[in-house]
Amino acid sequence: MNKTNNKQFWDSVVQAHLSSDFYDVKAFLQGQSSLNPIELALLGDISGKDVLHLQCHFGLDSLSLARQGAKVSALDFSGEAIAAAKQLAKDAQLEAHFIQGDVLEFRPELESSADIVFASYGVIGWFGDLDQYAHNVMRYLKPGGKFVLVEFHPLVHMFDDDFKQLVYPYDSQAMLFEENGSYAGGEGKFEVTCWNHSISSLFNAFMKQGAKLSAFEEHNYSPYPCFTGMIEDKKNEHVVAAFGRKLPYVYASVWEKA
Repeated sequence: MNKTNNKQFWDSVVQAHLSSDFYDVKAFLQGQSSLNPIELALLGDISGKDVLHLQCHFGLDSLSLARQGAKVSALDFSGEAIAAAKQLAKDAQLEAHFIQGDVLEFRPELESSADIVFASYGVIGWFGDLDQYAHNVMRYLKPGGKFVLVEFHPLVHMFDDDFKQLVYPYDSQAMLFEENGSYAGGEGKFEVTCWNHSISSLFNAFMKQGAKLSAFEEHNYSPYPCFTGMIEDKKNEHVVAAFGRKLPYVYASVWEKA
């Protein structure tokens, strides 16, 4: 894996994402939450809870969690994203502790600090070592805490960009891609490394850590129009026009620490 290339890519898109309609920071600053019904249902009442948000980008979801009364810490490896998150917190007059760091590098100061660890949408494909990821997540949780992961389904990542044929494996080794900007804007070409992790790979990684699966869902829509050829089938529910609701687009899971 070339972490440097991946980090450069994410550094490069921060400003474009801040001003994009996709993220709609203006609506957030006016009081709208960036969180979706899928994750809100699994998070439950988070008022007063210690929440650690992994791969937080520029902090929109982190601050939405804080707005619901959580005490939030948030981690991302992009220095540009963390700087933007801190400024957004000031602009929104919300409190959260933003930390620059690699999700695969354990942070001892965060050990047993979280009632809830949260990660969502396009996160685990940016690293290959699910075992280390699961190890870190479970060590960050307090006894009785839970990890809420909402992620794009590995099946949708098997298709080409136009959703016309299957071209990528269901459970992959490192794959190199050329990115031209991003799903929400930005400029420049970057070679990035990604992985497609099967559901069984995820399950095995967390079961090795002694985690208990308490919820697992698959959803036949995406809250975001982030794939080519998507249409809004219902309000805030997007599907690929050629397949409709025949595909699982998102899965959601909750893992508990004894």
